[in-house]
Amino acid sequence: MDNVVFDRAGHGEPLVLIHGVGHRRQAWSPVLSLLTPHRDVLTVDLPGFGESAPHSGGYGVEAAVDMFGKFFREHGLGKPHVAGNSLGGLLSLALGEAGLVRSVTALSPAGLWTPRQQRYALSMLRTHRLLAERIPERTARRLAATPAGRSVLTGMIVGRPDRLTTQVVMEDIRALAGCPGFRPTLEQARGGFRFDGVVRDVPVTIAWAERDRILARPKAAELRRIAPEAELLVLRGCGHVPMNDEPQMVARVLLEGSSRAM
Repeated sequence: MDNVVFDRAGHGEPLVLIHGVGHRRQAWSPVLSLLTPHRDVLTVDLPGFGESAPHSGGYGVEAAVDMFGKFFREHGLGKPHVAGNSLGGLLSLALGEAGLVRSVTALSPAGLWTPRQQRYALSMLRTHRLLAERIPERTARRLAATPAGRSVLTGMIVGRPDRLTTQVVMEDIRALAGCPGFRPTLEQARGGFRFDGVVRDVPVTIAWAERDRILARPKAAELRRIAPEAELLVLRGCGHVPMNDEPQMVARVLLEGSSRAM
């Protein structure tokens, strides 16, 4: 298996956290101290993102499910709980459909879109990548040092840019600009990455960010189609990546979602 970089901390049943496209495992840092007293938490850099090497098996959903199956076995996790944001939410649902996990919590998952919504979302992601690649370091640091500047840089992604630190914004920009998995993942998304399966036999929680400006929230009937028994929630005050916006709320959703399988 390709080398997958991850961090592991805490006590209890294993909970694997999966970030979105262009992001990194540190996206979950705001909630870790709230989770680790209750769960054995593994935050993973997807192949081609963060510090993980590109994936020789490709970047589609099937390749990711295969990779995580091997990862779970290699680290003795059995069937862990899994939670993900955006692309990570889509992969979490796919892992649930494959019967590889004990519970699924998906935060604003990708892949539940209409073709028009998909084109918009991918366009926004490409725009953010282009900005990250081309903005001079000095300009980015000057903007990241003020609440107004952080809003310019991150306002489409998070609901509370003022709660980000300059360091986190700069590190996220570098991660987005440099991740080799970004373009092949979006190429895969153009031809697929829609979740059309059904997750049965494991508890599912789907929590959508109230201020999500990347992915539109599907109707409840559509969410029930893919997960008939799902707990459906709205993350009030949160943007597409909600962990830094309301860490206590997100941590509670993750803990309660995984508790439904206990």
